[in-house]
Amino acid sequence: MSDPDPRRAVEQYRRHASGYDASARRTMNLRRRAIDWLELAPGERVLDVACGTGLSLPLLAERVGAAGQVVGVELSPEMMRQARARWPQARLVEASMEEATLEGLFDAVLFNYTHDVLQSPRALANVFAHVKPGARIVAAGVKHPPAWLFPLRLLRLWKARPYLTTFRGLTRPWAPLEAYVEGMEVQPVLFGTNYMARARARRLT
Repeated sequence: MSDPDPRRAVEQYRRHASGYDASARRTMNLRRRAIDWLELAPGERVLDVACGTGLSLPLLAERVGAAGQVVGVELSPEMMRQARARWPQARLVEASMEEATLEGLFDAVLFNYTHDVLQSPRALANVFAHVKPGARIVAAGVKHPPAWLFPLRLLRLWKARPYLTTFRGLTRPWAPLEAYVEGMEVQPVLFGTNYMARARARRLT
């Protein structure tokens, strides 16, 4: 299958940015659970990978408080415009995750519905060059349901198409993270069409 294509993603989100928040409502509970799993504390730094329209930014900022910092990276200008309007206090970087310039180290990282990023070795290398050993890592997103639910698999592909540029890795989307983390825990949700995963960044040995 094809590699993730950031340029095609920009074009796709140009068409879908205005309706993104409405489409994300059905998974807001999963977003909140994912943020809870980060176990953020006041004063910490958290990275929101592919932050989209910024739906997670105020929830993250509430947990790290004024002494903490939320950094969001988003490649779509249209999505970033909405994120800046929603939470201007965050430090927002408009770039692909492969090219984003990050500073310092993060205590926690959120990958919320970021399938293309997870399938990009360059993007993951950039993220994990800026995390502390033992940092909390949480991912949530779409996945293939069990093979016996084949009609549901076709529906999942059709619904996900506007937001992905590759279907590679949909059986185990979290698998590329395993090179960087330890103690991975994965939970299928929504009849196996989505998942949540959490782990810790590998500690230095």
